[in-house]
Amino acid sequence: MKRRSFLQSAAATAALSIATPTVAFAATAKKETSLGPLLDPWTGPYGGIPRFDKVKAADFKPAFAKSMDMLRAEIRAITTNNAAPTFDNTVVPFEDAGRPYGRVSNFFGVYTSTMNDKTMQKIEEEMSPVLAAFGDEIIQNEALFGRLKAVHDARTAANLNGEQQRLTEVYYNRFARQGAALNKEQKARLADINKRLATLFTTFRQNQLGDEESYALTIDNEADLAGLPQSIRDAAAEAAKERKQPGKWVFTNTRSSMEPFLVFSDKRELREKGWRMWVNRGNNNDARDNKAVAGEILQLRAERAKLLGFQSHAHWIVDDNMARTPEAAMGLMMKVWPAAVAAVKEDVAAMQELADKEGAKIKIEPWDYRYYAEKVRKAKYDIDQNEVKPYLQLDKMVEAMFWAAGQVYRLEFKKLAGVPVYHPDMTVYDVQRDGQRVGLFYFDPYARAGKSSGAWMNEYRTQEKFKGEITPIVSNNCNYVKGKPGEPVLISWDDANTLFHEFGHALHGLLSRATYPSLAGTSVKRDFVEFPSQVNEYWLETPEVLNKFAVHYQTGKPIPKELVDRLSAAKNFNQGFETVEYLSNAIYDMKIHLAATPDKRIDIAEFERQTMAEIGMPKEIVLRHPAAAFGHIFSGDGYSAGYYVYIWADAMTADVYEGFVEKGGLYNKDACKLLEDSIFAVGNSIPPDEAFRRFRGRDVDTNALMRDRGFPVT
Repeated sequence: MKRRSFLQSAAATAALSIATPTVAFAATAKKETSLGPLLDPWTGPYGGIPRFDKVKAADFKPAFAKSMDMLRAEIRAITTNNAAPTFDNTVVPFEDAGRPYGRVSNFFGVYTSTMNDKTMQKIEEEMSPVLAAFGDEIIQNEALFGRLKAVHDARTAANLNGEQQRLTEVYYNRFARQGAALNKEQKARLADINKRLATLFTTFRQNQLGDEESYALTIDNEADLAGLPQSIRDAAAEAAKERKQPGKWVFTNTRSSMEPFLVFSDKRELREKGWRMWVNRGNNNDARDNKAVAGEILQLRAERAKLLGFQSHAHWIVDDNMARTPEAAMGLMMKVWPAAVAAVKEDVAAMQELADKEGAKIKIEPWDYRYYAEKVRKAKYDIDQNEVKPYLQLDKMVEAMFWAAGQVYRLEFKKLAGVPVYHPDMTVYDVQRDGQRVGLFYFDPYARAGKSSGAWMNEYRTQEKFKGEITPIVSNNCNYVKGKPGEPVLISWDDANTLFHEFGHALHGLLSRATYPSLAGTSVKRDFVEFPSQVNEYWLETPEVLNKFAVHYQTGKPIPKELVDRLSAAKNFNQGFETVEYLSNAIYDMKIHLAATPDKRIDIAEFERQTMAEIGMPKEIVLRHPAAAFGHIFSGDGYSAGYYVYIWADAMTADVYEGFVEKGGLYNKDACKLLEDSIFAVGNSIPPDEAFRRFRGRDVDTNALMRDRGFPVT
């Protein structure tokens, strides 16, 4: 979730210079030992780069098969070693094993999330259960687990350093939590569950993608564009051309297209039509309906949790996070919930009063909320998004995030030419500090068919030091909508916030200095991984960034100070909506995973209705991600029973910001270095609560979160 505050800081500005070196590839004969383009080590400049230009969909299945056999052989060498298990003969070779498998897996993840055409979808459907089964094969290898357990049990007396002990503990806990100690019958059932879940996750994701690509709001009467800024009209016209509908305007079924329409369209009936299309993704009672898919996922997760010795899937997930228990996670959420709901009620009352004055003769409904919120913002603070947006050019905001990273972490980003990419929209940057390579950053900004909605970060290659210095390769992937060719892409403040958020994840990967890849970068507990990204949002809000990079796309003049002052005064406007829209999803996620049982299928839509009634969800708001399109929790295990992590991380984030204020501001050099050294650089080489204490000197103060959002402190 993104905050919308504008915070003050003072620092000197400096020029940003992005060069554009061209990468040359030497023509070399193909070695006989080549494993294929998906498996070969990455060679060439910058410590080696992924050769996206050589990727072919047909190569994925044979590459997976070959790399699986290679990993099996490496594990066999470990388990047949007659020497007693030690860190050096068990943990180290296992950490080094599976490099080719990791490379093809990385390519596969990139293509199924960003270039997922019909061919890739078919391959994904076939391979998902195969990959799940292979994962279980490794976890359930009794000889391997036995050796890992022996090293773990003897770790205190083995004279291991802190990071070695940490890696040993991480491996042991990973295997134990996933059923390595179960009996033969239990392991067989667990493997069946995981294979079925992998198939269901793929089905859910592809159903959601199908509804996003198949449904659209098409307008053929220009009068129906009333209220929409020209930039939004232009983007819709371009979308229509791409769909072979020139002369019309198309708003696609994605957040990046639909949300601006809901904010600005004067046509209430069209707002309702677009809103219903958006919230009903995966819930149209057709071949792509996700309700039964999600219901089966919940049953299987509940059964798996009981097999593993946990009360529920929620207990299993949260046990391995900072929160430790669902009760602790719910405690923080319910601390914030009443204040957020109260703020929404105040805002709705103001909206209704304005609508009544206009003679609208309506009651505020969910498809009205964003539209009237903007009207209230304009009336109360004299702020119109249309006034702000011309100052937020995507290219300039990218420069801004690079500049801020230079000020805070001394990083320099040089745009490269000639590096292979999987789509021409991508750009690649060499990241350096003091003339030394830090890593590579790939940027994929625009929405397109076959690309998952939303925004995210990937690690193509994780930093490590134990087999030599390996620099990281990371990417940010967004879904901004292109406008007219040759014109700058203008983004909203929320879009700019998302840009900085995802870049925070990228910095977390780039700044890693761990020894072992399994402990490096973003390989941290789920409710800690969002913490560095949310911290990074604060630099967008500083005058140093706004004065330098928020410049009008036509005049080149910086954003006026009086506009920044108005934005600062309105920093917590609509915070009730932002918090309730997100938090309702997080509460729903936790509650449904606590309620799920193996023997009864939950109707996810009915559970949504019941849960929202129980917690007093304002009728004017719905879940940010309606249940049948809640891909965070139903297209994989990653955020399941863990969507709360954003609020957990934001409690730490708000407290860290107050720490920066105490130390002199966001550009204070000592505070910036401490943040890098204690948070960004350590990965999972130390426990996350210890990492936080290294920066703050104490445990988190959750009241900082309430202060940050303008809510009463209780």
